[in-house]
Amino acid sequence: MAADNPRGTMFRVITPNQHSRVTNVELFFDLVFVFAVTQISHTLLHHFTPLGAVHVAVLFLAVWWVWVFTAWVTNWLNPELTPVRILLFAMMLGGLVLSTTIPTAFEGRGLWFAIAYATMQVGRTAFWMFATPHHRTAVRHNAIRILTWLSVSAVLWIAGGLSEGDMRLWLWIAAVTLEYISPAVRFWVPRLGFSSVEAWAVEGTHMAERCSLFVIIALGEAIVVNGATFTELEWTASNILAFVSALVGAIAMWWIYFHKGAEAGSERISKSAESGRLARLAYTYLHTPIVAGIILTAVSDELVLKHPTGHSDMRTIVSTIGGPLVFLVGTILFKHAIRGFLQLSHGVGIILLLALSWFASDMSPLWLSVATTMIMIVVAVWESLSLGATSEEAEGH
Repeated sequence: MAADNPRGTMFRVITPNQHSRVTNVELFFDLVFVFAVTQISHTLLHHFTPLGAVHVAVLFLAVWWVWVFTAWVTNWLNPELTPVRILLFAMMLGGLVLSTTIPTAFEGRGLWFAIAYATMQVGRTAFWMFATPHHRTAVRHNAIRILTWLSVSAVLWIAGGLSEGDMRLWLWIAAVTLEYISPAVRFWVPRLGFSSVEAWAVEGTHMAERCSLFVIIALGEAIVVNGATFTELEWTASNILAFVSALVGAIAMWWIYFHKGAEAGSERISKSAESGRLARLAYTYLHTPIVAGIILTAVSDELVLKHPTGHSDMRTIVSTIGGPLVFLVGTILFKHAIRGFLQLSHGVGIILLLALSWFASDMSPLWLSVATTMIMIVVAVWESLSLGATSEEAEGH
């Protein structure tokens, strides 16, 4: 019975040797972020300048942060209960406002973006704090610390929304920086001090599955964009090859992340005595470049599909090489966090992508895309074979 739950009536009931599943309402909540990821990639596509890239980076970091903080809270609270479901529905409304304002967040709708973001972050955390029973002092103090940090950053978000131009950008950079350093300093506040690692304990399998589902969201958005763009094009040999290259590249990314990494991460965090510390590093922080790399690759795919021939311009080079590069940097660090060693295949892939950048300007967008896809295939196959051989050797002993 929920009323007999010592963790609190709104908290998940933890059963030994039984993992908490991802609920349907959490999957429903994620649909809003499919739209958000699409908005981010399209905004970058239409504002692919150094300043535009900085703007989109700030917006992406905000979108990821509000989603992953919600994933933490729903790891603790029980989404099958009506009050928690209503919280997620309210978050969906805020997420839709947030998503629709992304393209003009640094123009006319910046205040709406700031209000939506600040309300989601502060409101969700306040709900969690009030849902925590008083006898769970460590958890309640943890909620108070996080709420304090998010309230301070909310002031910066709103101030940025009320400002214009460079002032908005600098205030929002300050806000997102404040939020990103807060877990690293364990949400220190005066009098209450630092959060304890015990207060961050999570149900590891649930957290791993939640973050892997966001990777699916990003990959799915890339495939949808590819399909939508391809339907508007004449089916020439170049366009068909560009489409196939984009799809195979997405499959290679899926393989690199899911074939061995996602399962290993789930197993590692479920057995960890410090699940909160591992979740902070491997899932909260290190999934940021993984998702960012997929979104950047989706931008590249659209550019290549629309203009497969001729010399590659700077936008195409940066997105086509930068997307897989950022993705591999994220995955090699993620797998290092869960395995304790750097994956050689990923390191070689990073080196090959960097080497490719020297020749990129002389290549057509199509062949540049094919080259990066081949590198990702090499990484995926190499890792599968090397880890497969390691597993067979371990079984032999």
